[in-house]
Amino acid sequence: MTGLHRIRLVGATLLGLVLVGCAGSGSTPSGESSRTTVSASASPSASPTPVADSGWQAWTASYPAEDGRCEATAHQVVCRTGSGGFVGRSRSTGRVTWSVPPAGRGKDADLVVDSASERAVTSSGATLSAADLRTGKTAWTRRLTGGSTYPVVLRVAEGTVYVLETPAEGMKIIPLAAFRMSDGRTLWHRGVAADSYGDMAVFGGRVYTTDGTEVTARDARTGDTVATSAEGVECPHLVSGGHYLVCTGSPISAEDTFPPLRRLDPDTLRPLRTAEDTGQKPERGVISSDGVLVLYEDSAEDPGGGSWNAYDLVHPKRLWSYATTTEEAELAGDRFVTFTPVNDAPVRGRVITIDLHAGPKAKGAAAARMSAPYAQARYGEYPRLVLPGGDPDHVVVQAATHRGLRSMPLP
Repeated sequence: MTGLHRIRLVGATLLGLVLVGCAGSGSTPSGESSRTTVSASASPSASPTPVADSGWQAWTASYPAEDGRCEATAHQVVCRTGSGGFVGRSRSTGRVTWSVPPAGRGKDADLVVDSASERAVTSSGATLSAADLRTGKTAWTRRLTGGSTYPVVLRVAEGTVYVLETPAEGMKIIPLAAFRMSDGRTLWHRGVAADSYGDMAVFGGRVYTTDGTEVTARDARTGDTVATSAEGVECPHLVSGGHYLVCTGSPISAEDTFPPLRRLDPDTLRPLRTAEDTGQKPERGVISSDGVLVLYEDSAEDPGGGSWNAYDLVHPKRLWSYATTTEEAELAGDRFVTFTPVNDAPVRGRVITIDLHAGPKAKGAAAARMSAPYAQARYGEYPRLVLPGGDPDHVVVQAATHRGLRSMPLP
């Protein structure tokens, strides 16, 4: 065991002893006893039986091997299936209520769900497809602008889905397109110098991409370039949230040194004063509406256990750190949601929520809160979090190894 791992293990264990009292006793998390728990069917039905909707309840369900990533609106869970299909699940029982057949063949992309337009969008191979969440039927399908057979980056804003294709090896100019969510109409498309692995951000009427160094902002309605970042600002990867835009090092970099965190002005793309980061490898970040960036940073030389570090972007400073072993996390109101570390036996296999400003060592109403241990939350299940839009008090844990979903109250 390296010295770094010993430090992490000791720190995580001490933190676990502080937090274990938050979990309560028994195997049921606080508040769950008043909710109905059911076992849900895993397979979609050609003629699904209507299920009474009693709001978000506690339930568990398995799902087929061909099903992939799940997301949720305030009213249902939506999962993509192989080759660009979809299934919808009841929020009160977890049962499949509708299914949309596959739309294409090829490598599968991400899944985005838009509550405002009641659409879910994904791609498979060169086909972009959308499901109508009101009817549970296909809304539309379109060929990707560049005919890409590679996974693409999808973002949704103001009734539009933006698609950044992943280029074949050696391609420098790649397609960026905007489609209307309601009917799939192509609004505009451009060939852009961008790196899809650097991600894409869409907010405030603009679309942001990076080619690894320079950031470009485009008008979300027309695709026209409206700003570029200053020379000398390195930006391998974009992180966004609220009206904040931050450049970090790339999570796929093979280097062991990384450019510093850099907040950009979203209008001019000029660099703004930013808190000093840890110097570790940035893996994934989320930003709250009031400007708290929580970034998972890991050792490039000895990966496996890192820390979520919180940075105040408005008053540039580092707020707190939480040592754990997963880069899976989400935001729920003013709380940060993730999983407890696998190397802390007393508390592992749980969902934990942390006050965004006060951190994991806070006391009283701001103290960290944990769920009971759940199989779906174990490290070996490769779990991820699905937070329903409009309901910050509930969470669905999606486990990959044994293909399980668990709906439960948020700790």
